[in-house]
Amino acid sequence: MSETAWNGGSENLPNPDDQNRVERRKQMARSLARGGMDGVQVLSHESAERVLTPKRRELIAVLTEETVESVRDLARRVERDKGQVSRDLKVLAEQGVVDFEDTGRAKRPYLQHDHLVVEPIY
Repeated sequence: MSETAWNGGSENLPNPDDQNRVERRKQMARSLARGGMDGVQVLSHESAERVLTPKRRELIAVLTEETVESVRDLARRVERDKGQVSRDLKVLAEQGVVDFEDTGRAKRPYLQHDHLVVEPIY
């Protein structure tokens, strides 16, 4: 797992208030770290709504509790098709939630942060 991070999300944020939201997410991650909660990633609520589907949350839960050897291993544990799991992991990786370690012929998915937090709605 890595250090505290924030995630601005990939959505286009059209008005000046959006930069304020990015700054608030950064501040939230720093505040949580100062409070002793290291390894925090803060997602925008729009990103969380789009990215944290029930199936992807299941993948996160397994990666939180278990060390998996590969994408195929993770797919077996959640009883899903490897291709579907791979696509879901790609989305999670784009948001900085997971990353992969090359282990020779396979890629081992792992969580990049200890904690995933969604910004307050207001």
